[in-house]
Amino acid sequence: MLKTFLFLNPYKRCLPFLLLVFVLLLSSCASKKDILYMQDIEKLAEENKEMYNNPVIRPNDMLVINVSAADMEVAMPFNLLMPARNLQEANSSFNREIQAYIVNNDGTIEFPVLGTMEVGGLTRQELIQKLKEEIGKHIVNPIINVRITNYKVTVLGEVNRPGTYPIGDERITLLEAIGMAGDMNIYGRRDNVIVIRENEGIKEYKIIDITKSDFLQSDYYYLQQNDVVYVQPNGPQIQASAYNRNISAYVSISSLLISVILLIDRF
Repeated sequence: MLKTFLFLNPYKRCLPFLLLVFVLLLSSCASKKDILYMQDIEKLAEENKEMYNNPVIRPNDMLVINVSAADMEVAMPFNLLMPARNLQEANSSFNREIQAYIVNNDGTIEFPVLGTMEVGGLTRQELIQKLKEEIGKHIVNPIINVRITNYKVTVLGEVNRPGTYPIGDERITLLEAIGMAGDMNIYGRRDNVIVIRENEGIKEYKIIDITKSDFLQSDYYYLQQNDVVYVQPNGPQIQASAYNRNISAYVSISSLLISVILLIDRF
């Protein structure tokens, strides 16, 4: 009976394969405007402007501040040292590590000798200059080094390696962050990348279209500490998430049945 049915319906035997080819063709169709970055990069030369990355110090930032001078003995009281781990370290300040300052919610830190200092809202260079002026009242030509040690960004969504990444040099661009996360996968929306940022306790966000080059001039091109980058999934990926998770098993079973039917038809 089955053999007779297949013989009488030769086109129906080809129907599964035609459907499969059709689905593959549809899935392989993708426009370059949905995939390529900075498609109008030639406009950049016309609109290019100077941009600098000047992250400001914020509450809960961790600062390492190192004060040195020609005479290190007079500079040591201005350094916040880690507690001594043994008697030898207790007797010698030079063997102890510098401890990080945690910026309070009101933007202040407690600095040795100088007391309470307002540091919130300052850039790293502005804080260095401020410390030089204040410490310079006590020692000659102080050398100040300031580093934000908790500088990190988080990249989520349709990237190959989502996660939180520490940034050592306090400078990272949106493209560099996406690159650290292994670049977007094929399902990420290039025209709808969300950057979430906190300014003075207020959450802000910006939607970036990286298929156009104008984002290179945006205030969100350089990321700030604790920024979150979210790459949204495209339409096909959202639709695929609603499919039954066992769909691959069903496809395998269907393929097996088709193969069995074709084998029966040969005999």
